[in-house]
Amino acid sequence: MTDDNRPITPEIVNSDGEETENTEKEQNTGGGQLVRQSHKPDILYLVPITGRPHLPAQVQPLVVSKKRWEPTLVKAVNESHNLLGLSYFSEVKGKYVYKEDFPEVGCVVRILNMVEVDGNIQFIAQGLERFKIKKFLSDKPPFVAQVEYFKPLEEDEDKLKAYAISIISSIKQLLSLNPLYSEELKQYLGRFSPDQPSPLTDFAAGITTASGDVLQEVLETESVIERMKHVLMLLQKEIEIAKLQTQIRKDLNTQVDENKRKFFLKEQLKAIQKELGIQKDDKTSDVDRFKERFAELDPPEHVVKRFDEEIEKLSVLETGSSEYGVTRNYLDWITSFPWGVYSKDNIDIDRAEKVLDRDHAGLADVKERIIEFFAAGVYKKDVSGSIILFVGPPGVGKTSIGKSIAEALGRKFYRFSLGGMRDEAEIKGHRRTYVGAMPGKMVQALKDSKVANPVIMLDEVDKIGASYQGDPASALLEVLDPEQNAEFLDHYLDLRMDLSKVLFICTANTLDTIPSPLLDRMDRINLSGYITEEKIEIARKHLWPKLLKRNKVAATTITITDPTIRHLVEGYAREAGVRGLEKQLNKIIRKSIVTILKEKKKRIRVTIKSLEEYLGPPVFRKEEQMKGVGIATGLAWTALGGVTLPIEAVKVHNKGSGIKLTGKLGDVMQESATIALSYVRANPKLFGIDPEYFDDAFIHLHVPEGATPKDGPSAGITITTALVSLARGQEIPRPLAMTGEITLTGKVLPVGGIKEKIIAARRSGIHEIILPEGVSSEFEKLPDHIKEGIDFSFVKVYRDVFRRVFEKS
Repeated sequence: MTDDNRPITPEIVNSDGEETENTEKEQNTGGGQLVRQSHKPDILYLVPITGRPHLPAQVQPLVVSKKRWEPTLVKAVNESHNLLGLSYFSEVKGKYVYKEDFPEVGCVVRILNMVEVDGNIQFIAQGLERFKIKKFLSDKPPFVAQVEYFKPLEEDEDKLKAYAISIISSIKQLLSLNPLYSEELKQYLGRFSPDQPSPLTDFAAGITTASGDVLQEVLETESVIERMKHVLMLLQKEIEIAKLQTQIRKDLNTQVDENKRKFFLKEQLKAIQKELGIQKDDKTSDVDRFKERFAELDPPEHVVKRFDEEIEKLSVLETGSSEYGVTRNYLDWITSFPWGVYSKDNIDIDRAEKVLDRDHAGLADVKERIIEFFAAGVYKKDVSGSIILFVGPPGVGKTSIGKSIAEALGRKFYRFSLGGMRDEAEIKGHRRTYVGAMPGKMVQALKDSKVANPVIMLDEVDKIGASYQGDPASALLEVLDPEQNAEFLDHYLDLRMDLSKVLFICTANTLDTIPSPLLDRMDRINLSGYITEEKIEIARKHLWPKLLKRNKVAATTITITDPTIRHLVEGYAREAGVRGLEKQLNKIIRKSIVTILKEKKKRIRVTIKSLEEYLGPPVFRKEEQMKGVGIATGLAWTALGGVTLPIEAVKVHNKGSGIKLTGKLGDVMQESATIALSYVRANPKLFGIDPEYFDDAFIHLHVPEGATPKDGPSAGITITTALVSLARGQEIPRPLAMTGEITLTGKVLPVGGIKEKIIAARRSGIHEIILPEGVSSEFEKLPDHIKEGIDFSFVKVYRDVFRRVFEKS
């Protein structure tokens, strides 16, 4: 015993000789001398094994550590007539083995041919008989136990014989399916008689692939008949597995043989066809295919020359070389490009008007501009040479108008986005010397379109980027310049190609980020957004039917009234475009479908009341114009459309003159505020204010929605009006809005975004607007329905603004 009174686990071995980690110290047995018996000793030395238990009918080698097991084996040889007890352990937990861990039943084996090999002891274990442990005589290594043996039971001999015949039959069947069992069966038949059912059963169990725990159950079963039943089930399972393996092997061999057969037949067919001149090799086939494709085109002379050179090179290269693949890909692109292939334009103004009116509601000024473009094309019988740029907030239909133009012309349409593009090779292609080189987007667009005069839409041209890989915006200059694109050069093809017949349409949300040389090459068309009436018409005629069709809902199943659409537009979708409106309509349809399924309704009518049930309270309330002394309302332009811009001015104290600006104002807007203050202080008599008012007054000027950046000169006259209102102590008597830049001498200069600003004023319910005189020509071009119901005043100097605001009754 060790000091802590625990037996140290011996190094356990499994049936194929593998050892598990353990520690053992040299110790005396402490169990006295074993009583020598002729065959069945009552006392046995025990050795635990893992993997699979040893069965009485088995003979197999074991390898154990000499250092750990030599004393035990020597004692078993000398004191127990070469007999040893083997006990099966399904698993070893921890470093120590206790006597409680030993199973009750084990197998007595005879030790044969014990020899030393490389520091280990190897011997043959011949299984003899089952034993049952009565009690341990030593609870520490080497383990010694007093045992007893199974007594023969009186069992039906006819049943035993029948089961034995069944086991032998199953073994023969298994032998026919798996020849690997042949040698083991021969060994068994050489040692045992078929009339011995117990050894036959143990042998049959031993040749199966059953787990160690299952075989331990067989070892512990006392009744031979019950043991035979168990083993028959194991044999039947082995037979099923062997059948499945045989079928899998058969199917695999059949598939392999079939593939070999097809391969040989194809090779023979190729050889015969080649001999007869019917089929050519891969290289000849590629050359002929490229020549056939090129013959269908009408390329210029320099392209023909390059093609002949590349074909000649392909003819002398080996098909396995990397250069062959590069040349082949190059020829594939050359012959895929539509040299001289043009679609015929269907330039019909009436048809164009019908297509535009069918696909788009509102946008009368935009449609008029497009019809003018078509009319010029009809007159000169060519629509090339113009680069159209649609500018407007998101969701106003820029991309869809491009598709309509392509349909009206009868041309192929190709679109790709420039947003985030940072590599100029995307436009002009990579050099062929680079691995994975590809042509640019222009070549790919014409290849996919299969004509040399498609409509190509360059989306998001204002979001193009730049990096160390080049400037794509600069690369676009050659593409979009009518004077240059007739000789456009793609770096991959390295051939001049004519892009002058292509109609390019670009889209952008704002012009600020577009380089001026690129912007100079485009014909600009502004899409300012939609007023409420236009949105209602778009929702009723286009969006609602499209969404019903997308959701596969009949038009009579879910209906919506015009007042409901108006409430939806004014309360939930007040943005410039209609994308938000489309999302809200789609949400209404989804909610309605849920109601139909839950409440088993056949039809639903969406009303203003049910609208709030589906979408919640309105997001936008009717804008109340801010009122009070020192408050004026301006109009501003943003990338998302026009907005109203209230401006507040208050006098903080009389301890020193100055002005404080808040509301996240940009540099230009801060300058406008400074200019306005200087102008008002310089002209107190003109406005009827105290000349000394601003000498000691500290003014705080604020533009609400401080988280939104604001910049630009168009709030100049609005800031001036707010300061005059503060100094006069007079509130602006009626709702009105204004926009315009002011100078130090009081002149009012024109500003941009007039249409968007007017639409924003209408949305807010403002019916009086003051505009600079310089925008009158732009104002005249606006549609009448936008100007209807609004009183406009045009001013040249701020004195006119003052009279209009404070002196008009």
